[in-house]
Amino acid sequence: MVYELKGTAFITGGGSGIGKSTAFAFAQNGIQGLVLVDINATVLEGTRDELKTRYPKLEVLIIATDVANEASVDSAVNAAVEKFGRVDIAINSAGISGVVKKSADMDLKDWQKVIDVNQTGVWLCQRAMIRQMLKQESSGPREGRGVIVNVSSMYGVTCPPPEFAIGPYVASKHAVVAFTKFDAKTYGPHGIRINAICPGYVDTPILGNALKAGHMQPELEKTPLRRAAQVEEIADSILFLVSPRSSFMCGAALVVDGGYSL
Repeated sequence: MVYELKGTAFITGGGSGIGKSTAFAFAQNGIQGLVLVDINATVLEGTRDELKTRYPKLEVLIIATDVANEASVDSAVNAAVEKFGRVDIAINSAGISGVVKKSADMDLKDWQKVIDVNQTGVWLCQRAMIRQMLKQESSGPREGRGVIVNVSSMYGVTCPPPEFAIGPYVASKHAVVAFTKFDAKTYGPHGIRINAICPGYVDTPILGNALKAGHMQPELEKTPLRRAAQVEEIADSILFLVSPRSSFMCGAALVVDGGYSL
């Protein structure tokens, strides 16, 4: 155990990818309660079963949730608080890549779907967590009332080549960094730390097939480390951001991209 986490963590997109890996990292480092939400109930059940097999004493609550739906998000947070009493850590990692089209060829519905999940969805979850954490007593000067980490992207601080044609994704990830910083400045004085993480290419279900087929190799060659990240590497960075070891980080956008954006 490298980090000693305490309390309860709430993870969106917790059924797969970065969210799932983060759940296992938290369990390995002492978290007592986990609330995993995802729109896919089947993958949630599988992740819960894996966690309980490896960590029998861990309490795990799973909730099928549409992060783009205000009532669904608020209901999930209320259920988490009803079971555990408070939420100490919140990870907003649910997201989609969307269609690959240039703006001139894109329908509004294609744009809106990505914005609804990646931008509005993350904000709805962040807002719900801020509201809850403001009600909570501080756990100490380094822990505060709670910690929030929003999963953005390296494309939240830079832009991909034009041929990638993922404008809504890029816009949504830039927005995540922006409201992370704004609310960090607003709620830091209240003992709530909010940071963003900006991963580069990661071997997740979103990119997995393209990586296996070699389609991403030209982009990986632009990365000084010449590879994609494993989900565990991103989870380890999130682990640092929620731990007391990062207790003076507030409003940061931590880029973990193997040097791609240099």
